Amino acid sequence: MTIQEAAQRSGLSAHTLRYYERIGLIHSVGRNGSGHRDYAEQDLRWLEFLTRLRSTGMPIADMCRYAQLRRMGEHTSDERREMLELHRERVRARIAELTQDLKVLDYKIDSYRELA
Repeated sequence: MTIQEAAQRSGLSAHTLRYYERIGLIHSVGRNGSGHRDYAEQDLRWLEFLTRLRSTGMPIADMCRYAQLRRMGEHTSDERREMLELHRERVRARIAELTQDLKVLDYKIDSYRELA
């Protein structure tokens, strides 16, 4: 599929896809006969995972390291798992912070309801 189709299906812009390729997050995107990028379904699955990492706050540098390890093969699986476990803990901590923030908002909303 073209970069425009991949952008539409992934929810990322063509600019972001090119950027991800330039910094090494996307590696070895195929090219069609005219030399244009030709994304495959496996590329979209990888993009979906990258999007999840990014939306949960993983820094781009960590994502690049993860992508590099992935390209290196199975012998890096322990390091990749450790990276994901560490990130999961950061996500859980952020969820706990947001839960506390939500409680404060709920309290404030309830206090306004009592005034009405």
